[in-house]
Amino acid sequence: MKQIKVQCPAKINLTLEVLNRREDGFHNIKSIMQTISLYDFLTVKAESGTGIEILLDGNSDKIPYDEKNLVFKAARAFLERAGINNVKISIFIEKNIPVEAGLAGGSTDGAGTFFALNELFEKPLNKGEIEELCASLGSDLNFCLNGGTAICTGRGENTEKLPSPALNISLIKPLGFGISAKEAYTKFAGLKDKSVPDNTKKMAELLTNGGFDGKLLYNSLENAVIGDYSELREIKTALPNAMMSGSGPTFLVLEEKVNQKFANMLVIDGLKTTTEGVKAI
Repeated sequence: MKQIKVQCPAKINLTLEVLNRREDGFHNIKSIMQTISLYDFLTVKAESGTGIEILLDGNSDKIPYDEKNLVFKAARAFLERAGINNVKISIFIEKNIPVEAGLAGGSTDGAGTFFALNELFEKPLNKGEIEELCASLGSDLNFCLNGGTAICTGRGENTEKLPSPALNISLIKPLGFGISAKEAYTKFAGLKDKSVPDNTKKMAELLTNGGFDGKLLYNSLENAVIGDYSELREIKTALPNAMMSGSGPTFLVLEEKVNQKFANMLVIDGLKTTTEGVKAI
């Protein structure tokens, strides 16, 4: 039996500009994504078996442990692409990233699965093939695989590295509900005013030159969903500089400790930006 443990980082969006709707139903975006020091951990074991068997387990009751989980889908896709049979794969998911939170918790675990299995089986696939598999399963997997700071385009699967700013981050996540990407983008499609500033380009230029300006934080989806959730309006009223990450409902605050007492909300202080994606530990 072979075993590996991998660390899978959460991501935040420093900018997220939603552009046109594509023929495949997704939206084109321009976004600067950033990995942060909040991690899920996967323990992946491989042993000989009959046919292909994939078993999932974990510490969370908020996620499925069957073929609906991106980890399962990633394991199956990897084995098919690599032509590996007669194997039993067991994966334990230590979940620390909140689910349906706009932090890419599912995507990073999917990327971590591809990485772990490729390492366990002595790299039958090259980096380009792993990135193809990541893009086939979701928009954020390629970014989570490589980590750090990147400008992401297409539906998010195309990434271009940027210098990483050193930032302190706090997260505020309302408890009791999540917002799926489908819900957020559907509500965005219903907005009358879909105009976006060019903050991604401005921030990318600043980062390239070693700078950073928190005033350029922007998320097109925030206005699309905030009217439907009093909890989000409560956060924004108390912390005007807070911004929603991804499809939400998590809000991020930079360089500011959250001293407010929010009812029914998870506050995570003391996080930092990181320069790495998925890695073995």
